Amino acid sequence: MLSSFPARGPAVKSAQHASLISRLAEVVGADHVLTADEAISAHLADWRGRYRGAAICVVRPASTAEVAAVVRACAQVGVAMVPQGGNTSLCGAATPAPEGDAVLISLSRLRRVRAIDPANNTMTVEAGCVLQKLQEAAAQAGRLFPLSLAAEGSCQIGGNLSTNAGGVQVLRYGNTRELTLGLEVVLPSGEIWDGLRGLRKDNTGYDLKQLFIGAEGTLGIISAAVVKLFPLPRAIATAWLAIASPTQAVRLLGDLQARFGALLTACELVSDLALGLVRKHFPGSQASFSASPWYLLVELSGGDDDQSLRQTLEAFLGEALESGTVSDAVVAQSGEQARRLWALRENIGEAQKLEGVSIKHDVSVPISRIPEFVERAGRELARSFPEIRIVAFGHIGDGNLHYNQSKSQAGENAVFIAAQPAVNRIVYDLVHELGGSISAEHGIGQLKRDELLRYKSPLEIEMMRAIKRTLDPQGLMNPGKVL
Repeated sequence: MLSSFPARGPAVKSAQHASLISRLAEVVGADHVLTADEAISAHLADWRGRYRGAAICVVRPASTAEVAAVVRACAQVGVAMVPQGGNTSLCGAATPAPEGDAVLISLSRLRRVRAIDPANNTMTVEAGCVLQKLQEAAAQAGRLFPLSLAAEGSCQIGGNLSTNAGGVQVLRYGNTRELTLGLEVVLPSGEIWDGLRGLRKDNTGYDLKQLFIGAEGTLGIISAAVVKLFPLPRAIATAWLAIASPTQAVRLLGDLQARFGALLTACELVSDLALGLVRKHFPGSQASFSASPWYLLVELSGGDDDQSLRQTLEAFLGEALESGTVSDAVVAQSGEQARRLWALRENIGEAQKLEGVSIKHDVSVPISRIPEFVERAGRELARSFPEIRIVAFGHIGDGNLHYNQSKSQAGENAVFIAAQPAVNRIVYDLVHELGGSISAEHGIGQLKRDELLRYKSPLEIEMMRAIKRTLDPQGLMNPGKVL
């Protein structure tokens, strides 16, 4: 039996899209519905340049009410929506499909800090707020918002929430999930769920906000959040340590935690290859310490004053140097020196981008298994792909490694990238064997969507699909991502 629905050819679609664009312009103003190629081009490609899509238009609402009206307009005509924050996703999560049948909703105009409550140690913020601006707003109120990552100058808190971003201070403060008390979400129906509660104890049924944190915009659009603040640390001590191996790194982490407890804010592992790329592409980088196969960047925060905290750290490092656990150490003597040490770590991602395309993995394993993972994965990759270059670095304090591969000769990478499925299999199978995760903090997006089927049980996949069907029955929210 033939369908009774009329065929929807290009002309019909074009007319429908034109009508939708007009309706969206009524909601947000014509200046904030972008259709020209030059106006929307930057929104259609991911930060790594791996994915490029198309869209009916880019719409920029300025309030939660406008987001809801945009969603209702799209839902009524069955048009898919792709929410986008700072567009710093490393997995293609905010890039529309090439077919161009979706509306891209930019949250960049939702950038108000609605309230700061120092006594409650909370801040209510809109999704389009740039992370660095939130850090600054908290500091002006005498508080710390501890979420910190390399893209903080351009990423937006809505995207951080949607990917459950991690960063360098997870060791002490937790992921974005742990930093969030309440959410405001525009549901796929266009209804607004107001869950903006600044409560640390609220045991009234299901914790609905957790459905949307890490969902990458596939269940609804986060428009605002209540996030946790902390007292500003009075003192900070930063050090760069030269070590022999990841085994030494894990041992040092344990020793640091035993000695300093909650004062240990960050513990970052960096390979010599990763540092070499930073030195190559950022020639002004300061790196006056002995060469070593591996390094740790350590930060303590708290205590009474910088000098006392530095002296305490220096005493610990003196013992580590005597025992041979550390072969060299540099302790920052000023805030500027600390920033330079952190730049060596934070510029690794940009240096890799300047170096050329590579196969990237954002994985986590139990901290105790990190040395085994590095040794076994490196051995197997070198056997299968001679002359492979492995750039490894990451947050050893929470078991998260960024484990990336390329060839040392840039001209060989086009052929090497075609081998990504085989490279992934080696890395991800070992991660799975060691009880780890194929995505620690970058999310799934479209990059790892199919990998989930291999490493999640059928029951887990069906549970996730059931949630998706319940909240987004039309399948219009960021289709093709995660599931």
